[in-house]
Amino acid sequence: MKKIKLVVVGFGVIGRGVIEILLGKKEFLRDMGLDLDVVALCEIDGSVVSGDGVDLGNALELAGKGELNKHKQWSNRKSMDVLEEVEADIVLELTPGDIKKGEPGYGHIKNSLKKGMHVVTSNKPPIALHYRELHELAGKKNLELRYEAAVGGAIPILNLHRKCLQINEIKSVYGVLNGTTNYVLSKMVEDGLSLENALNEAKELGIAEQDPSYDIDGVDTALKVVILANSMLDMNVDFRDIRIQGIRDITLEAVELAKKHGYVIKLIGDVSRMEVSPRLIPVDHPLNVSDSLNAVMIDSDVAGELILVGHGAGARETSSSIYSDIIDIAAGI
Repeated sequence: MKKIKLVVVGFGVIGRGVIEILLGKKEFLRDMGLDLDVVALCEIDGSVVSGDGVDLGNALELAGKGELNKHKQWSNRKSMDVLEEVEADIVLELTPGDIKKGEPGYGHIKNSLKKGMHVVTSNKPPIALHYRELHELAGKKNLELRYEAAVGGAIPILNLHRKCLQINEIKSVYGVLNGTTNYVLSKMVEDGLSLENALNEAKELGIAEQDPSYDIDGVDTALKVVILANSMLDMNVDFRDIRIQGIRDITLEAVELAKKHGYVIKLIGDVSRMEVSPRLIPVDHPLNVSDSLNAVMIDSDVAGELILVGHGAGARETSSSIYSDIIDIAAGI
């Protein structure tokens, strides 16, 4: 049995989803020869730390009530201190990202790599803003930096490229890369809702954040375009290189006019064009997916055109990609 020690930084929706899956799949992972042991859970105001393994069931119960600080293993130790002091194999960096500097994720990832720990993250801004620096640091330390969950939720875009398309030159990657905007646009088409009403419905269902600006204004999609460009097309691009137009100005009249002529409007991230913009898509096109689904088209020289469709958000769905990276790294430890 291979024992792998994990540190989880960020115990919000995604972090709790990861732990729920870990508890539910414990025997499955052990059948694979893996014993994943969480030795620290870090939040903004403190951490739960135990070298013998955190009581995860209690942590989930308390976190769900906003009372993680009542955990018997709680302390006021900040995440950076925990990363410096705790010995672990893999750090899961699952905090929200700041578009300006990529903090606090950037600091977490950088310090973890410096300390000699592999990193798996769902955090887009640090990877989009500091791609080369972090990859060079990981390379120097002979460590893995993985971020499948940062791009397409449950859709295995990067790992498909890494493991199954090695012989291929990727010509283009584009598609629907944001579940919130796709839900809003789908509701405008299917139910005749205004953008505002569709967005309010998305908030009520937990699909959209209370402040959905990053989604609606195309920023989230642009971050994913940067990551895909650097990872799959080796383009060495910066977030500032992406032309961004969101869906904030899309009217119900525009949606209905497109529908009348056999089209729908989708927010498309286009890697080769380094662009995010609303586009007219034929109703029978593979990218015309409904609800909060994502759809990605990959054009390659040997495999040809590939179409991937799946859930681009959600705690359980994102956890699927996180565990894909964890298991892959653990195999090499």
